[in-house]
Order: sequence, then structure tokens, then C-alpha cells
Amino acid sequence: MPASAGGTGDLLEGNPRYQKVQDLARGAFGFVVLALDRSTGEQVALKFIERGPQHINKYVEREIANHMKLRHPHIVGLREVFLTKTHLVLAMEYAAGGDLFRYAAARRGLHEDEARWFFQQLILAVDYCHRMGVTSRDIKLENTLLDGSPRPLIKLADFGFSKDANQHSAPTSRVGTPAYLAPEVVTNEPGKSYNAEKADIWSCGVLLYVMCTDRYPFRRPGDENLKPNQKLNAMLQRILKADYTFPPDKPLSKEVKDLISRILVPDPDKRPAIKEIQSHPWYLEGLNSAALSFNDTIVRESLATQPSPKVLVEVQAIVHAATRTEAAEQQSQGPAAAAEQRQQGAEEERRRGGVNPSESLDDLLVGQVMEDSFDML
Repeated sequence: MPASAGGTGDLLEGNPRYQKVQDLARGAFGFVVLALDRSTGEQVALKFIERGPQHINKYVEREIANHMKLRHPHIVGLREVFLTKTHLVLAMEYAAGGDLFRYAAARRGLHEDEARWFFQQLILAVDYCHRMGVTSRDIKLENTLLDGSPRPLIKLADFGFSKDANQHSAPTSRVGTPAYLAPEVVTNEPGKSYNAEKADIWSCGVLLYVMCTDRYPFRRPGDENLKPNQKLNAMLQRILKADYTFPPDKPLSKEVKDLISRILVPDPDKRPAIKEIQSHPWYLEGLNSAALSFNDTIVRESLATQPSPKVLVEVQAIVHAATRTEAAEQQSQGPAAAAEQRQQGAEEERRRGGVNPSESLDDLLVGQVMEDSFDML
């Protein structure tokens, strides 16, 4: 299908490194295709974001910059970033098992043992991110991918709303997915900041609840009869009061109820930190004690092997170039300069196959996921 007709068309035609295999997903952010990396023989997920200022914004730049810092077994890896004539492309690790939302929905909720297995991994991933200075601000089932192994391993994905505590100002924006928003994010006023780590922890609590019950804690069956704005407002009001119950048709242990109840509290100062979650009896059940120090070595190695300043400058230049379409660049440069740039770009692409900033990744996203995540301001 031609690109102009809504398909991905031949956007990779002539690319020396990647060959398209099939379309994977489409959404407000753009689209994702499965591709073969000819240089390694591995399958990768290529996320295409249309060039131009209406598509390439501060969140895209932060997504790439923050994701480049992260190298962890439970985080999707960002392999490289490159430009086509029409798109900015993120080459990412391919998570063959899909996302945790579909996995849990197909089973109408998970048994506690399996939910614990995924939650233990999630907390390890979030702990690593926070220790690296990065907060997600959009943790949810749809952004938690699976590797496709018989006993799936999770891969946390999508850093489009992430913040780096070492590089960016304190979080103030009301961003994320409504069903997972913490109360302090819902009520936050412009110019005021909130603790994004504690907001991430709230989202982890919502995710755990959904895995165990097959429903969202702050939605009610009658909400379907409301208009969209009324439905959203009703849910947000319940979030502010932590107004939820455990469904009687989904028997849960008192231990998991206790953990969820400790996390889903309106006051972020009373919400447990990662270390407190990791010391909870329900979390510890069946966990190898070595897992509690698992991130120590990885954090040290990650801090010692961060992308070089040169790579960061190269990637930043690619992202900035993506804010302009190729036609706009040619118009501003004139025919001779544009032709020279095309020739140089082709030679560079043949020589290097694109800029390879790191060995980490982003997300294999389902279309509706990005449509559900938004800046509320």
C-alpha cells in the first residue's frame, strides 16, 4: 500500500540496513513496522514519526535522550535513530510477545503468582529508571511489553513523557494516561511540581490491580452511560479520593490487597518507596534474594558507559532536523545545497547505516496506546 494511502509503503526502499517484514501498529504517534536488520540478522521494531514541527516536539526529543541512557534487561532497547525523507525513525528491540494488556485481557486477569512474576520485574525496571534519574510518567499495561519466551519477561517501553531529574526541570505537566494518573498529577497547577517517582509508583499500583482483577480501580460499569467528558471527570474524582474496592468475584489474598492499598493512597508522602515495596511479603514471595541487589551492578555499568557527548550532539542534530520536512529544508537551502546535502547524507548512510547512539530501545506500541496518553494541559 502506498504511503500516501495510509500504509507504510516503500519508506525503507534503498535503506542499506533494514528490510521491512510487516506492519505492527499504528496510532497518533505514527506507526511501527517489524524489520530485519541485515547487519545482524535480528528482527527490530522501527517506530516512524512524521517529520515536521507538528509531530516532532519536546516529548520526542526527551523520549530519545532519556531512553538512550537506559540499558537494562527489563527495558526495551533503543538501537539507533535515523531520518528518511519523510520520517524520524527509532530502531528498537523487538518484543515478540506483544504487550501485557493483551496478555492479561486474553486471560481475563492473571493468577496472583503470575501477576507477582510480572510485578517483580516491573519494579526492578522502575527502580533502575529512577536510579538513573529517569521517571516514566506513563507506566501502564500497554507500555509493558513481553519478550515471547515461555515464561515471559517484561520490557518496559515508551519514554515519550519521561523526565530526567538531572537534565530537566521538576515535573509540572499533567501528562500520562488518565486511568493511571496519580492524584497529585490530576490536581497539579501550572508552575507547581510534583514527585514523579511517587507518581510512577501509583501507576504501578494501578497496573497490579488491573492484572489481578481484569478491571480498572477507578472505573464503574455505569460510566459507560455517561458522555466522554463526564466519564473522564467521574474517574478523576474517584482517583482523587482513592475511591476503589476489590471485586468480590475476584478473590485475592490479603497480602496483595495490603500492598495495593499501601500504594493507592492519595498522599504521595504516605505512598511507599521502591525499597518498601521490595520488602513487602507479597512481593518477596518466590523472589531470589539476589534480585534485590540486581540493579546495583547494572546502574554502575550504565553510569560508566553513557553515550558520549559526540553521539548526543549527533542524535540531537537528527531530531532537530526532523522538525523540518525535506521540502522545507530544500526550499531554505536552495537547489545546489539541497542536492549536496542529499549526496552527503546518502554517502554517510551507506558508510554507517545511521547514527548508533547506544544499545538500548523504545517501544513496540499498539496504536491506541499513544492515543490514550496525552498532555492534559
